[in-house]
Amino acid sequence: MMNPELTPFLDRWAAEWAPLALGAPPSLRRAHFEVVAKKMRLPTPDDVDTTAEHWIDSPSGPVRVRVFRHISGGVQPCLVYMHGGAWMQGSPETHWDITARIASWNRQTVISVDYAKSPEHPFPAAFNQVAAVMRWTYANAAGLGLDPARIAIGGDSAGGNLAAAVALELRGEMPILAQLLIYPPSDFDLTRPSMIENAEAPILQTKGMPVVNAMYCPETRLLTSDPRLAPLVADSHAGLPPTLIALAEYDPLRDSGLAYAKALQAAGVPVVLDHGTGLIHGYLRAMEYCADSVAKLRMMAAWLNDQNAGTA
Repeated sequence: MMNPELTPFLDRWAAEWAPLALGAPPSLRRAHFEVVAKKMRLPTPDDVDTTAEHWIDSPSGPVRVRVFRHISGGVQPCLVYMHGGAWMQGSPETHWDITARIASWNRQTVISVDYAKSPEHPFPAAFNQVAAVMRWTYANAAGLGLDPARIAIGGDSAGGNLAAAVALELRGEMPILAQLLIYPPSDFDLTRPSMIENAEAPILQTKGMPVVNAMYCPETRLLTSDPRLAPLVADSHAGLPPTLIALAEYDPLRDSGLAYAKALQAAGVPVVLDHGTGLIHGYLRAMEYCADSVAKLRMMAAWLNDQNAGTA
C-alpha cells in the first residue's frame, strides 16, 4: 500500500500543476516547475551557503552550477548532483531541498548542475556538460576547498541516469568516490513489469515516456545501444565506485533501477539497494508531508558520509 502520508503531498502537487494546460510545451512546463518548486521549498538550513555559482565550459556550451557549501569551511568532500525532470525541466533551484540538506547533514559541499535541457538541447548535450563539470570539479578542487579524493556523483530520476552514465565514462580517468542513484532509469525498456504495474502511478506515468525519450534522444535507436544513454547496456560495469540505488515501490522506473543494481553486483561493485517500500517516484519532494521521505534522504546522506569518512 502506498504510504498514506504521501496523499496530502499529491493533493498539493496536483493543485499546483492544475493551472498548466494539458499538453503544454516543455518551455512552459519548465517555467511552471520553477514556480511550483519555489512555492513548495522548505527552509534552507542555516549552516549552508547557497550563494556561489560558476559557469563551466563544455563541448556542448557553458553550464551553470550552484554550490551548496557547509559554512564550517576547510577542505570538504563533494557530491556533484544532477536534478531530475525527464531531461527537459528542473534546475538546481527545483531540487534545492535535497542538495541543501545533504550539505548540511554531512558538513560537505554539493555542486548542483543546471545541465542543458531537451528538446532544445538533445543528447549528448547534458551528458557532455555533466562530464565537464566532473572534470572541472576534480581539476579545481583545491581552489574550491574540496578533497579530490572525496568527490562523489549522484542524482535523481533523469539526473540519476546522467550520473550513472558519466561515472561509466570517467571510470579510470578520475577517482570517483561513490555514486548515489535515486530512482534512476538505467535503460529505456518500457516492457518491464514495473512499467506495466505502475503505468498510471502518481507523478510519473508510462504513457508519456516514448515522447519524452525521443525529445532527449531523437535518434531513438541509440536508446538501446549507447551506454551514455542507457548505462545498463555497457559491456562491463566492473571498476565502478560503491553505489547506493534508491528505488520506489510504486514507480514505473523501479525495475530499471533494480536491473542496474544487479548488473553492478554481478560486476563486483559494492551496492546498497533500498526498495522504497510504499513510496512513489519523486518521493523526496514530499519531505514536508511524509516522514519516510525525510528518513530516506537521511539514510542516503549517512551512506554518503560513510564513504566520505572512509578516505578522510
